[in-house]
Amino acid sequence: MQALRHYLLAVQFFTRIPVTGRLAGWVGYSPAMLRASAAHFPGIGWLAAALAAGVYAALHAALAPNPMAPAVAAVFCTIATVLMTGGFHEDGLADVADGLGGSHDRERALDIMKDSRIGAFGAMALVLALLAKVSLLALLGAHSLLAAVAALVGGHVLSRLWPLFIVRGLPHVGDTARSKSKPLADQISVGALAAAMCWCWMPLALVWQAQSATYLIASLTGSALAAAWLAHWFARRLQGFTGDCLGATQQVSEIGFYLGAALALRWM
Repeated sequence: MQALRHYLLAVQFFTRIPVTGRLAGWVGYSPAMLRASAAHFPGIGWLAAALAAGVYAALHAALAPNPMAPAVAAVFCTIATVLMTGGFHEDGLADVADGLGGSHDRERALDIMKDSRIGAFGAMALVLALLAKVSLLALLGAHSLLAAVAALVGGHVLSRLWPLFIVRGLPHVGDTARSKSKPLADQISVGALAAAMCWCWMPLALVWQAQSATYLIASLTGSALAAAWLAHWFARRLQGFTGDCLGATQQVSEIGFYLGAALALRWM
């Protein structure tokens, strides 16, 4: 039951799904609980994957055999997940792009990232990230509905695991007094990391069964390389990470998963 409370707290923090009233009272809150809920971050990917895959499959089926069906399905499944999360991770990507693109000075970059306004670099990053997602999902859907759905399932779950490795490996350098993510950014335990990895096992197994080992390995590699590149970038430019960095990692590694999947289809 404690694990369920931690999971529902993660739902409250990472999504717009309402956990209110008596249920919210039962869940409770403390910084320690929020820290423990980080282990269930990939479990939020299950919800996002189910929503995205459902919307994609429904629109793909409703509009087929129109050749634009995969593109329309890709757009609306992306809208659905943004509405579910409130653009939480996209906002982090924009802030990181503004900060790291706007200044080579570490302290100035951190100050820019605290600004809620979106600048030129943030706007470009958001547009390009959304275009990358939609185009890759449309490409996968043009190959087969199953290829796109498998990518959505694996991408949404796995991309929520990599930020936890950044928490494990780098220090938090954000504004600790005002950061909502500070409890999440404290050192994550090996047990919590193992629990997060357990959330990924079944979705990745389903991807393997639905497609192939080549598809899974290429997708996983693309996602891991994207996350590793960002981790290296954060370590070099910021000597650590902020909450925005975790959101940016989720977005870029999700795109990496889709890109790996698209490349794998060329080899299969």
